[in-house]
Amino acid sequence: MTDTRDIQRLSRRSFLRKGALGGSAAAATALAAPAVLAQAPLVMKMQTSWPASDIWMDMAREYVTRVEEMSGGRLKIDLLPAGAVVGAFQVMDACHDGVIDAAHTVPVYWYGKSKAASFFGTGPVFGGSATTMLGWFYQGGGKELYQELTQQILGLNVYGYMGMPMPAQPFGWFKNEVNTVADLQGFKYRTVGLAADLLQAMGMSVAQLPGGEIVPAMERGVIDAFEFNNPSSDRRFGAQDVAKNYYLSSYHQASESFEFIFNKDFMDDLEPDLQAILRYGVEASATSNLALAMREYSKDLAELQSQAGVTVHRTSKEILAGQLEAWDKLIVDLEADPFNKKVMDSQRAWAEQVAYYELMNAPDLGLAFDHYFPGKLKL
Repeated sequence: MTDTRDIQRLSRRSFLRKGALGGSAAAATALAAPAVLAQAPLVMKMQTSWPASDIWMDMAREYVTRVEEMSGGRLKIDLLPAGAVVGAFQVMDACHDGVIDAAHTVPVYWYGKSKAASFFGTGPVFGGSATTMLGWFYQGGGKELYQELTQQILGLNVYGYMGMPMPAQPFGWFKNEVNTVADLQGFKYRTVGLAADLLQAMGMSVAQLPGGEIVPAMERGVIDAFEFNNPSSDRRFGAQDVAKNYYLSSYHQASESFEFIFNKDFMDDLEPDLQAILRYGVEASATSNLALAMREYSKDLAELQSQAGVTVHRTSKEILAGQLEAWDKLIVDLEADPFNKKVMDSQRAWAEQVAYYELMNAPDLGLAFDHYFPGKLKL
């Protein structure tokens, strides 16, 4: 019996070849028809892993704008929030199955398929930033390893590309101060991916939840501390209403980027220029997204302090050192898998070369900031 999804794929591929993108019959018709009957745009269904109100939906919209304008209206994107078609953690499966054409998400959300997903954003920190590791993806062999994992090892019918390099994620929200590793023991904490393994190793009990479920879980006592990603997202879903101590700086998710997933059949059936627009639109949106993040994250952090009574802390060096020690132990276990070891060896080699340059070359920006805004930094 033919699977319904196969029929849907075949129908869509036939449409792409013969209809909207100029198959021979359509081309002949277009030549004979008045200009007002120009072909209709191809509508691409793209779901995110974010609630409709999240700033990351705004960032996905920046991608939509760029693709639609660069395609001259030949592509339109029907952008949908988490839950519109599938759950936040199910977008990879939905792209693979052809239920949606594309997704805006992060690799850690399909970590249940393979722990190696976390290496493409939430793995061990060898000294490089998210920008460093985005460079690894495009210039250091990461894209090829990602394709090996998704297409060869897992057999997924997708293409994937990395977008905006995210500022390091805060350690998160706590009802009371936490200054030592001992203070963390027994906390029921929300995070995702290998970060869950990391913080469990430090004595926390971890729940992996989508962003939209965090505050209700906090209110019900399912968790009593959490992280999501950034001050704007956290503020929009009401983190400040359930906790008042916000800890910035952490090694648990310090090198993540957005992930853009495309159904492989859908992408392969597009004209080459439209394929290029979808790919390079990811790069274009990375610039606009990062600019938006810098403006909004900093503004919301200031307003969380001034308007919501939130106390902002920098995570203690003891906790940061404890995270690195926990990573060391996890790495030993992870390296037992040959593919995991291959990825981490590649990342270590890249970080040793590139992060060395970055760190040696970077001026002490904290010194300059303190020179012009004395006393504001409390490190």
